Amino acid sequence: MSNAASIRFDVIGLFPEIVEACCRYGVLGRALQRGTVSVVAHQLRDFTGGSHHPIDDDPYGGGPGMVMRPEPIFAAIEAIEGAVASAERRAWKILMTPHGIPFDQQIARDLATRAPELSSILIFCGRYEGIDERVRTLFDQEISLGDFVLTGGEIAAAAIVDAVSRLMPGVLGCADSAGSESFSEEGLLEYPQYTRPAEFRGERVPAVLQSGDHAAIREWRRAQAQARTRARRPDLADRAARKPK
Repeated sequence: MSNAASIRFDVIGLFPEIVEACCRYGVLGRALQRGTVSVVAHQLRDFTGGSHHPIDDDPYGGGPGMVMRPEPIFAAIEAIEGAVASAERRAWKILMTPHGIPFDQQIARDLATRAPELSSILIFCGRYEGIDERVRTLFDQEISLGDFVLTGGEIAAAAIVDAVSRLMPGVLGCADSAGSESFSEEGLLEYPQYTRPAEFRGERVPAVLQSGDHAAIREWRRAQAQARTRARRPDLADRAARKPK
């Protein structure tokens, strides 16, 4: 990656086309065209050593479903990391798993900040009943998208690619956009937004937003963000209140 502000993702899964489709449109699609972001989706089956080598098997001890075997996962991670890493920059390897830490905006910011120093952010997407426990030693970080279950990690990986990419310089059209969104300003939800017309079906845009008084607008927005967060996400409001000033 020649551009210091660029970022590369390598995503491994059984349905890599899901990731490719999610990254094809909008802001992220334009960033891919410009080369600010690079997303390479890998088919795990390509690392099995042939069609006669399965990617999953019955769990030891019995139980429902199938477990992903360690051999193709090790082969995929080692091959891709070997191809993209250098003496100066390494790959940061993430496992998508319900056991991981919940993904949030702070993790997205941390990954975006580290990206210029990394050869790749490499994300592995599990499926079936899970992965063989022995592959966990491969990864630097285990992440969960939330307290719910998906059929596979590809959608979760695409969400991380999107959330991290949009924090990179030059990806968003307005450099200030990322800093004023939910979870960014003091960790609060974003304040209410309005556009034309000034009145719609009996509801008017708050007068302060039409006043031209930028100090008053900033204060109104901050108060609205605090009130909305207290009402909808008291956990975030409590966390923001505990932050050192």
